[in-house]
Amino acid sequence: MDEKNKDLTLQRRLGLFPLTNIVVANMVGAGIFTTSGLLMRDLADPIIMIALWVVGGIIAVCGALSYGQLGAAMPEAGGEYIFLTKLFHPVLGFLTGWTSFVVGFSAPIAASSIGFSEYLNRAFPDLFEWMAMPFLPLEPQRIVAVIIILLFSFVHMRGIEIGARVQNYLTVMKVGLILAVVAAGLAFGSGDVTHFRAPSSFSFDFAGWKTLGLSLMWIMFAYSGWNASTYLGAEVKDPSMNLPRSLLAGTGIVLALYVGLNVMLVYALSPADMSGVLSVVGMAMGSLFGSEMETIASVLISFALFSSLSAFIMLGPRVYYAMARDRVFFRSISYVHPRFEVPTRSIALQGMLAVVMVLSGTFDQILTFMGFALGIFPIAAVLGVYRLKPEIRPHLGLRLAPVIYIVAGFCMLTLAFLQRPFESSIALGTVACGIPLYYIFKRKSGYS
Repeated sequence: MDEKNKDLTLQRRLGLFPLTNIVVANMVGAGIFTTSGLLMRDLADPIIMIALWVVGGIIAVCGALSYGQLGAAMPEAGGEYIFLTKLFHPVLGFLTGWTSFVVGFSAPIAASSIGFSEYLNRAFPDLFEWMAMPFLPLEPQRIVAVIIILLFSFVHMRGIEIGARVQNYLTVMKVGLILAVVAAGLAFGSGDVTHFRAPSSFSFDFAGWKTLGLSLMWIMFAYSGWNASTYLGAEVKDPSMNLPRSLLAGTGIVLALYVGLNVMLVYALSPADMSGVLSVVGMAMGSLFGSEMETIASVLISFALFSSLSAFIMLGPRVYYAMARDRVFFRSISYVHPRFEVPTRSIALQGMLAVVMVLSGTFDQILTFMGFALGIFPIAAVLGVYRLKPEIRPHLGLRLAPVIYIVAGFCMLTLAFLQRPFESSIALGTVACGIPLYYIFKRKSGYS
């Protein structure tokens, strides 16, 4: 690192409003728009499905309350990386950063970009047909996905204030559109309340509980991002106040949005119609209002994925920046641009990995085990609440939140492993690969 750059640090410029927007934008993404049809296929019971969305939201709120305490005590860039490094051991911090790099951010960026292009293709198929060139080996959807990744990476490399401003506009637009879809569907759509009373064949035996565990893990993937603003801790004004409030407010907003959207889906479609459908929101709007609304819904979902893509590109590089600053990652990644004051090399590295996933198609396999891999380290981080100094620990009421999150998370991962041992084992193997890498970086840097 050059002498001029080594004294540059991230500046505290973000307030409550942009932080809450970042949490909402990071949570509302591909998961909510693709998961409910898959859940209905396995659960075959609309009431159980909606109840699981509520349970998932409560678990996320408990996690947000816990991370609010951790973020206020350690207001630095990096999120779980900082928490686990300081409260337990640097190797745990490195492993969560490694998992975030391989799975947590680059894969959702790739998925969101392709999801955006696919929904846009549904809305404007003529445009994509026009883009199809016989001499290009790539299909138009992948070309658009790569362009979107490069475009937003460039935007966020121009500075945190520009990136946050773009994020604010996209998030407000997304929340407004989802609210409009839910309100219009429930108030004016031609749905059927008898869908909620559909006969259930779900059995609460051991096989049923494994299905519930796996379903909840998928739902928690849709809720992932409830901890988003902690990754920007070093850039937050008054972090002891703004970090906890942004986490709780953002998670509460998303919980209401998710439950409302799923109520609308069940009102619009029977369990049999929903079963296994990925583009379930588009189908629901078509059922409620006709084919034209199905096209409009596809555009709305494209904007939602647009916003999530932007949030992932903003957050992930802060983890790699923190790791590089601590000399357990490539040192050059800790570079902060002298003019824009953002970790530009970290943003570029993440964008390159996401583009590779889009071009190779391997992101589909990563998404299979993403929920399991990303469910491990938040549990460990929440355990860290009990390692805080007594004077900054939460009072007795808030200390119940970490217990709920830890117990629920452990049961969910155990049941999901029993239901899908192959994908879960790959996730564990991916995490384990980071252990030798940590000691390689540590020995190479001479850091102790």
